[in-house]
Amino acid sequence: MDKQRFTPTPMQRVFRYSTAQCQKSIGRVVLPISLALGCAIASAETTNSAIAAGEAKSAVCRSCHGAEGITTNPAWPNLAGQNKRYLENQLKRFRDGGREDPVMSAMAAPLSDEDIANLSAYYSNLAQ
Repeated sequence: MDKQRFTPTPMQRVFRYSTAQCQKSIGRVVLPISLALGCAIASAETTNSAIAAGEAKSAVCRSCHGAEGITTNPAWPNLAGQNKRYLENQLKRFRDGGREDPVMSAMAAPLSDEDIANLSAYYSNLAQ
């Protein structure tokens, strides 16, 4: 039996090309989405552990800023619901001498960057 060589029609060539391009495009879209979802899940777990660590570290802060970050003294700011980056920046400034207050500078002095990040995560997560 003679084997005939199959020659695709122009429409079949277009279909094959389109299918191959579609598979490449799906790979370009699915991989970044998968990576983003994985990072979001890891970030949520990290955030939850940071919040818990911040809550544990906040015992000293509560005497002035209130048990839930809402103070009863107008001389001290409420921390509940504050922007996380703002809180981090202010605590680092107190710790590093860029902002001075006799009480806060002393409180922030022993804090590590991780402590500051955890406290900021905790207080930013509290409802105002």
